[in-house]
Amino acid sequence: MSRNQNSEIAKLTKELMQKENIEGVADLQSILKEMLKQGVETLLEGESEEELSYSRYDNKNEKSNYRNGYSKKTVRTDLGEINMLVSRDRNGEFEPQIIPKNSRDLS
Repeated sequence: MSRNQNSEIAKLTKELMQKENIEGVADLQSILKEMLKQGVETLLEGESEEELSYSRYDNKNEKSNYRNGYSKKTVRTDLGEINMLVSRDRNGEFEPQIIPKNSRDLS
């Protein structure tokens, strides 16, 4: 990571800590868990779009497989357990790579 990236992360961290009124380690861990959850769910959504070959609201193209909501999944991380939503497809062909099916460990 370059020095410029480190300073940008430091700036964002200070802004977030002030905005969220983080006063202790427990508060910081709570925010980190939420950030990890949002980040992994975004990556999973990208994997789903890649697998299905269309974006979430694309209704113009002919499709052979469709989105079919989300399923809940609890994963273990170094920060504790996180409840996530994993995208599903109607044909059951979507195999996430970040958190494979039947896997519960993200640490």
